[in-house]
Amino acid sequence: MQKILISSLMLAGVSSTLTVQAANEDAINLPDTVVTATRSDTARTELATAATVFTREDIEQSQARTLPDLLKGSTGIDVAQSGGYGQPASVIMRGTNASHVLVLIDGIKVGSVTLGTTAFELIPIEQIERVEITRGPQSSLYGSEAIGGVIQIFTRKGKDSEKPSVAVEAGGGSYATHREAGNISGRWQNSWYNLGVSNLESNGFAPRVKAPAGVINQGAYNNTALNARVGHRFDNSAEVEAFFMRSEGANQFTKSYGDDIGNKQFINQVLGTSLTMDVMSNWRSVLRFGQSQDESHNLGSTIAANNTFFNTTRWNATWLNDIMLADKHKLTLGTDYRVDEVDSSEKFTKTSRYDVGVFGELHSEVFKNNFMNASLRWDKNQAFGDYVTGNIGWRFNWNYGLSAFANFGNAFKAPSFNDLYYPLDSFGSFGNPNLKPESSKSVEAGLRGEHGKLNWEFRAYHTDIDNLISWQPVDPNDVFGAWSPANVSKAQIDGLEAEIDTQFLGWTHKLNGNLLSPRDRENSSKLIGRADKTLSYDVSRSFGAFDVGGKVLAQSDRLASNSGTVVNGFVTLDFRTAYHIDKNWMISGKLNNVLDKNYQTVSNYNMADRNFFISIHYNN
Repeated sequence: MQKILISSLMLAGVSSTLTVQAANEDAINLPDTVVTATRSDTARTELATAATVFTREDIEQSQARTLPDLLKGSTGIDVAQSGGYGQPASVIMRGTNASHVLVLIDGIKVGSVTLGTTAFELIPIEQIERVEITRGPQSSLYGSEAIGGVIQIFTRKGKDSEKPSVAVEAGGGSYATHREAGNISGRWQNSWYNLGVSNLESNGFAPRVKAPAGVINQGAYNNTALNARVGHRFDNSAEVEAFFMRSEGANQFTKSYGDDIGNKQFINQVLGTSLTMDVMSNWRSVLRFGQSQDESHNLGSTIAANNTFFNTTRWNATWLNDIMLADKHKLTLGTDYRVDEVDSSEKFTKTSRYDVGVFGELHSEVFKNNFMNASLRWDKNQAFGDYVTGNIGWRFNWNYGLSAFANFGNAFKAPSFNDLYYPLDSFGSFGNPNLKPESSKSVEAGLRGEHGKLNWEFRAYHTDIDNLISWQPVDPNDVFGAWSPANVSKAQIDGLEAEIDTQFLGWTHKLNGNLLSPRDRENSSKLIGRADKTLSYDVSRSFGAFDVGGKVLAQSDRLASNSGTVVNGFVTLDFRTAYHIDKNWMISGKLNNVLDKNYQTVSNYNMADRNFFISIHYNN
C-alpha cells in the first residue's frame, strides 16, 4: 500500500498535483471568505458553520510568541498548557477532547499517529500566514478527528509585487528568551516564491509546582524553523506549487520519575506538491500529494530503557473537484487517501494503517438569502472498517444585518496507535485492537447581527459523544498494575458562545465568552480538564505612530481529576504597544501577566509569571 502511494507521489512530482488550499491561494487573503468550512473558498455570509480567522496582520498585532498564545481566549477554544515555551499544550474545542480537533497545515493532515494529538506548542508562529478555525463536527468533509472542529494553518506565501518583500525581526525578553526571524517573498512574472527562517530560544522556568524528589525541574526550549514555497501559473490558468515547512529543536521537561532531567528532541515537518486546473469552464480540479512527520526522541536518563523515540509519518493524497451546477449552486466532490506509519523504540504490534474517504458537498442558495450546505462522507479504515458521516447547515440573511443559522452533523475519531497497538510494557499495560471509533452527534443554532461598527453573534450547541476511549486498570483493585483502553464512557456537552466586536471612541473592542456544561452521561459527573466559563476582552487603538492594546482573559475553575482535585480559575492582564519609527522600521513590546498572577491550567504545572518581550522589526 505504501509503495503505491510513494509511486503516486513520484508521478505527482512530474505532473504535479492538486490541493484545495492551492486552488484557493488568493482566496485565503480575503477577510470575508473561509476555505476550511467547505474545502473551497466560500463567503462567510453564506456559511452556517462557526468560524474564526486570524490573518498575518492579526498575529503581528497580538504580538503572540507562540501558537497556543494566539489561540487561547478564542471563541470556543480552551488551551491547557503544562508550563511555558515548548511545554505540552492541549487545545480543547467546544469541550471535546484535545484529540477531537483535526489539524491541517496547507491542507496536509498533521499530528502524532501514536498520541492522536498535535503539538501546537512546536509549530512556529513566525511561519504562519493565516489560521482558520471551524467549530463543530466536520468529519463529513475531513474524516477522523473532526468531532470538536478543524484548525487549518496556512504557511507564509509569496507577495504579489515583483519587488522582493523582505521582513526581519529580532527580539528578547524574560527567561533569557530571544527570537530571530526573516522572510523574503515576491513574484516574478507568473511565478511566486517565499522563503522564511526563524529561531526561538529560552531558558524557560520550572514547569512543575512540586517536582518528584531527585528530579531536575527545568523548562529550556529551542526551535529552529524553515518555510519555503514556490509556484507558477500557466497561460491556461493551471497552477503548480510546492511547499515545505520544518521545525526542529529540543525542550526540557520534568519527569514524574527517574534521576535526570527529561530532554525531548523533536522534528516536525510538512511537505507537499499540488496542481490546480480548470477541466471545464465550470469545473475546477485540484490534486495534492503530501507528507507530514512528527518525530520525538526522549533522552536524558541514565536508564537506557527510559530513552525512547516515536517517529510517525502521515502520507496524504487528495483529489478535489469544484463544479458550478448553476450560478448559486456549487457541488464539491473529492477523495482522500491516507497512510499512517510508526517507527518507534517500542515494538508496536502493527506499524501502519490506511484510510480511504470519499465525500461530496452541495452549497446552494435555495431561496433568496437562504443558504444551504449538505455533505456526506464514507470512510474505510483498515483498523475498524466503514464509517459514514453527514452534515447539514442552513443560514438565512435578513434585512437590517440580521442572520439566523442552524447545523446538524455527526463525526468520529479513530483510535490512536497507542490505543490500538501499544506493546506490552514492563507494567503489563497494552493496547486494545478491538476498540471502536469514538462517535458524536451535534446540533447548534444561532443569530448574528452586523450593524455598521457593531457586530455580534450568539450560538448554542449540544453534543453527545459515545464510545469514548479511556485507559483503565485491568484489575480495578490495582491502580498500580496493568492498564488497557476500552470504550467505556459517554459524554454530553452543552454550550453557549458569544462574540461582540465594535469601534467606540476610536478604540477597537473585541469581547467573547464561552459557557460550557461538559458531563459524563453515565454518572452526571463533570468532565475533567475543561474550564466551564471563559471571558476574553481585547482593546486596541492607534495614536499616530503609536499602537496600544490590552487583553484580559478570565477562566473559571476546572476539575483536574476524578478524585475531585480542582485547578483554580484566574484572571490575567496583558499590555502591548508598538512604535512605527518610519514606514520600514518598528519597535514593539508586550508585558504579559501584568498582575503577576500565580495560576495553572494543568494541575501542578506553572504558567508564566509577569514577563516581557521587546523586538525590532524591518519590512520594506
